[in-house]
Amino acid sequence: MRLVLCDGNRLLCEALGAALEERGHKVVAIATSAELGITAVKEHEPDACILALHFPGPPDGLAAARTIREVSPGTAVLMLSGRPERAAVSEALRIGVAGFLGKEHDVGNVSDALDTIGAGDVAIDPALRGEPHSRSEASRCRDPGYELTQREREVLRRMVAGQSTAHMSRSMMIAPSTLRTYVRNVLAKLGVHSRLQAVALAIREQLPPDEQP
Repeated sequence: MRLVLCDGNRLLCEALGAALEERGHKVVAIATSAELGITAVKEHEPDACILALHFPGPPDGLAAARTIREVSPGTAVLMLSGRPERAAVSEALRIGVAGFLGKEHDVGNVSDALDTIGAGDVAIDPALRGEPHSRSEASRCRDPGYELTQREREVLRRMVAGQSTAHMSRSMMIAPSTLRTYVRNVLAKLGVHSRLQAVALAIREQLPPDEQP
């Protein structure tokens, strides 16, 4: 993938870039501020931008991600943060960010996340998904995922886990066409228009409440 790396720590960008190029990616630009990152994305229109969440001054990573999605819709955004918060993850996914990792992950995890978003799926740090909490029956009736069938809930859990379409199809032992039907049903019942939005809603509302697959 052609990449723009954007972080206030240039040494970190250079080290990460070198490691990713060894894995077959191509770094087309390094930016040390969100504003410079936006400019680099406009110029190069990369496949992906690895973008920090926090910067010393405005704009912050979320504002930059929003602008990047506007000026280069074909560029997937993978956010990295040393101080990740679930609220920030939810907002990032709402605006179209394709992945979110803590900075403690090694280059292998970053490369895997790039592969995931390159395939059109969502890559979320497992530590940022949160654990479902118990709810009363009354509160569950107000849950936007309450009407999902058991199979649809499984699909949603796997979407939140960042599993690819091929992985879900194999693991659930169903045809890709059947899986696509389940995904369409999940989106319709949650009232969203994309898998990114479904994942963002699931993280924000801690859905679905059943056990993980």
